[in-house]
Amino acid sequence: MKFLEVCKGKKFDVPPVWLMRQAGRYMPEYRELRKKHGMLELCTTPELAKEVTLMPIRRFGFDAAILFSDITIPYYGLGVKFEIKEGVGPVVEDPIRDLEDIKKMDDFSVVREIESVAEAVKLLKKELPVPLIGFVGAPFTLAAYLIEGKPSRDFKKTKAFMFKNPEAWNALMDKLTDATIKYAKEQIDSGADVMQVFDSWVGGLNERSYKEYVAPWMKRIFSSIKELPSIHFGTNTSHLLHLMKDVGADVTGVDWRISLREAYHRVKSPIQGNLDPAILFGTKEVIEREVQAIKEEASEIGAHIFNLGHGILPETPIESVEILLRAVRS
Repeated sequence: MKFLEVCKGKKFDVPPVWLMRQAGRYMPEYRELRKKHGMLELCTTPELAKEVTLMPIRRFGFDAAILFSDITIPYYGLGVKFEIKEGVGPVVEDPIRDLEDIKKMDDFSVVREIESVAEAVKLLKKELPVPLIGFVGAPFTLAAYLIEGKPSRDFKKTKAFMFKNPEAWNALMDKLTDATIKYAKEQIDSGADVMQVFDSWVGGLNERSYKEYVAPWMKRIFSSIKELPSIHFGTNTSHLLHLMKDVGADVTGVDWRISLREAYHRVKSPIQGNLDPAILFGTKEVIEREVQAIKEEASEIGAHIFNLGHGILPETPIESVEILLRAVRS
């Protein structure tokens, strides 16, 4: 399939296309389901997760499906008490403050919620006409939620913890890396075709900090999932792209803050991205113009997967997604 071939480095004039958060609140059928079920209930009920994952494939015919889930699911296997609050995001009941808090966390185990995700993957593989992307959150981003207790704008508690408590930071990254690998393996063994690793907040670090406090654990993760093509994505990471490539992913996802030309110059390997999600609120002419601009950039580089530079926004008009797809495939 075209998507898998691009992940392995093959270039096409018309790129495969999928969108991050392509199953979500911009779709009326998803909003109807959310009236009856909470976010974590959808993620951990195999039939519901399967149904939500299939929604955008049925409506739009994307070239890949991404498992409907959340990066926080491994917390269940670590015994972390948390919830996803509407309009806020992940909220951790007892944020981590020191090494003792880390020692109190369970060693990762495959609990019911993890098994339900694996079951959703198995169900999807029976019905999907396109490759399935499984995904995990990277240890830095998972650690940030555990330390901050909720989403943050500057992640100052996380950075302070990292710089002041290197022993505790290393212990936390070891624990989260182990959990991430085991969780990814559950999806891989169940039939996922590609694994995407989301490091949503790592762009807040400089190059030296990334090399010391993040890269060794990311190398361990990507070396452990080599049986599948892998995608590595973060936001605000233009200054880190060469380092992110070095940790071992096959494809590098980029946001809209850097051109495809410059991103490819830095990584010299398949690129995924990078339309600004806000452009989908523009007119038909604006969407078509911006898609064409990305296609022209992509024609000058190697293998390319068309995607947004971050997740699709909840209020995005359905018609705009249809316009985007026609423009990509024209």
